[in-house]
Amino acid sequence: MFQTIFLQGDASSLMSMLPFLAMILVLYFFMIRPQMNRQKKEKSFQAEIKKGAKVVTTSGIHGKIVEINSADNTITIETGAGKIKFERSAISMELSKKYLAPAKS
Repeated sequence: MFQTIFLQGDASSLMSMLPFLAMILVLYFFMIRPQMNRQKKEKSFQAEIKKGAKVVTTSGIHGKIVEINSADNTITIETGAGKIKFERSAISMELSKKYLAPAKS
């Protein structure tokens, strides 16, 4: 008799944990995983960036890359105000014709 009560208590505690496990799974698939994918794409973009590309920095400055210095991991960007030196990680996205083209529906 003691064993049957113990087994029923174990099953009910598992059922009470089920909503918490479901919330953790939802959090992972809708928040954590997409953020990890975004970070991976951004790192690969920053590694593949080339001279002459039009870019936007994380602070919102638009410009054209004129120099890439691999030694100290910096990029020089030419803006309307002149040339500015940034860390490679400060480059947010590229503004080229293929990215600015309107989406075809």
